[in-house]
This record gives sequence, C-alpha cells and structure tokens, in this order.
Amino acid sequence: MTFEIKNRVSESKLITIDFNDFITNFSFENFDIKPWLKDGLVLIEKDFREKVKGFNWTNLKGKKVSIICSNSAIIPDWAFMLVSSELTKAGVDNFIGDEQSYKEYLINEKITNFDLDSVSNKPVIIKGCADEQFNKFIYSQLIQKIQGVVSSIMYGEACSSVPIFKKK
Repeated sequence: MTFEIKNRVSESKLITIDFNDFITNFSFENFDIKPWLKDGLVLIEKDFREKVKGFNWTNLKGKKVSIICSNSAIIPDWAFMLVSSELTKAGVDNFIGDEQSYKEYLINEKITNFDLDSVSNKPVIIKGCADEQFNKFIYSQLIQKIQGVVSSIMYGEACSSVPIFKKK
C-alpha cells in the first residue's frame, strides 16, 4: 500500500499577504544631512544651500532615499524640503524621515492600491514572523481594505494561524 503525501496548503485557495513582498524590489538609502551642518549641529543657510546645489543627486537615481539627520540637531523643515526638492528634480524617489517610516509609507501605498479582486471571497492569511517588524497601523489599514471582500482573515503562517475575521 502506498500513501501519497499531499500538500494541502499549496492546494488551498489560501492567499498569503507578506508585507515584505511589497518592498523587496526597492533599494533603500539614507541621505544624512548631518555632515552638512557646522560641527554636525548648526545649519548655516548659505553653506547648506551651496552643498545642496553642488551635490550630484543623480548618483542616487534608482533608489528610495530617506532624508534624515542622524543626530539630535534641531533642523528647520525647509532644509529637508530643499533636499527633497533637489532629489525630485533629479528624478529620485524620496521621503523625509527614516528608512523604516519610508517602508511603511510604501506598504501603505500598496495597500491603498491593492487589487481586491485577487482576494475576493478567498481566505487570506496576513503573514506573521516577518523579516522586519512594521508599525501596527499597517495591519489596520490592510484589514480595513480587504475585510469587506474576503471570506476570512487569519494571522501567522498557514501551518499555525490565528483567526481574525470570518464572513458569516
């Protein structure tokens, strides 16, 4: 007598949503303005503008650039905006804030534009144990987007999941 081992998970209609899949095709880079500050702490407008003007922004093309200041210097908003403007002119996608916040922003954009037909009337599992931890608001955004069309929502892995929602 032979027994056939079936992978019931791969045969199921279960749709897995992994937030890491939303951002894996991007290359991220932090652009730190700290080196452009006097003694790493004080922004001198004239000097800062010269450094912004003289920088080759096209070197960052093809990357997702997070504009940050890596120390606790008090930087006026316009300084970050000036860097963002130059990056935008060079065709570089950018975000004022740290890399993690940028990733969460991009995930939220993907959720906003998520194709609901791909999960309509299907069981969905939101993958737990992700490579990266994301802010919890991402989960509520996804649930608000898909709950009205899916048959169920679970959290975790296919082999070990926690039920969140089931359509009645």
